[in-house]
Amino acid sequence: MSLHAFDAALQLQPQADGSFLGATSPAWANMVGPFGGITAATVVQAIVGHTQCLGSPVALTLNYVAAIADGAFRLLLRIARTNRSTQHWVFEIQQTAADGSVECVLTGTAMTAQRRETWSAHDLPMPAVAAPETLPEAHSPNMVEWFTRFDMRPVSGPLPQVWDGTINDLPAHEASLSQFWVRDRAGRALDFASLAATADIFFPRIWRRRATWTPAGTVSMTVYFHADSAQLAQAGAGYVLAQARGQVFRNGFFDQSGCVWSAAGVPLATTHQLVYFKE
Repeated sequence: MSLHAFDAALQLQPQADGSFLGATSPAWANMVGPFGGITAATVVQAIVGHTQCLGSPVALTLNYVAAIADGAFRLLLRIARTNRSTQHWVFEIQQTAADGSVECVLTGTAMTAQRRETWSAHDLPMPAVAAPETLPEAHSPNMVEWFTRFDMRPVSGPLPQVWDGTINDLPAHEASLSQFWVRDRAGRALDFASLAATADIFFPRIWRRRATWTPAGTVSMTVYFHADSAQLAQAGAGYVLAQARGQVFRNGFFDQSGCVWSAAGVPLATTHQLVYFKE
């Protein structure tokens, strides 16, 4: 039985010095380098699979300090501190340049924790939207490879059909909003690693706000994991609803926030990104 493309991309080889060797996967190629979500998933998988990992992921922040090149990379991962119920991680990804120098391409931190039963509530009700089975699948003539790994069903806020520079003049709460159902095309069940990847599935909000093909890329992304293993198991391989909205666009940068709900309406993760765009 062949390994799922997602799991194949997460394969790492432990080294004697405690680092891990990996390589980018053509199955998850983006316009430049790999899909950022697969990089996030690789880090999460390395942490949850670590022999000293305490609990499960609660927070993850990645800083994409340079474009990750196709090919080999080294993941440096260490525990900064372990408390009674929380654990803090620091990580870095390095690649060897053509001249033989070693360059840092990503930095970040993560926190895991042993969750305890407490009072719980949330102020993020899932929007009332059409069922995924009633919606057509998203297609694009210029689809990047990673996009083909998902079954996406747009609800609202799709990519512009005409790139004519038109500025979206909808009310502020709708102007950069996108909602869509998404699931793994090959039926892989959701886990913490794939949830991290799903949190990066949104196209840059500036393309929704203004129909101009502007080069853009994530500089920093934070994911907060609200689901536990049982809730992820309940979500299984079904559709989840993903929603994102931009906030402030100014001087070459903008931020966007997002949420991912299970089909049952459970908030699984929230995310926040800072994105660079070029004029």
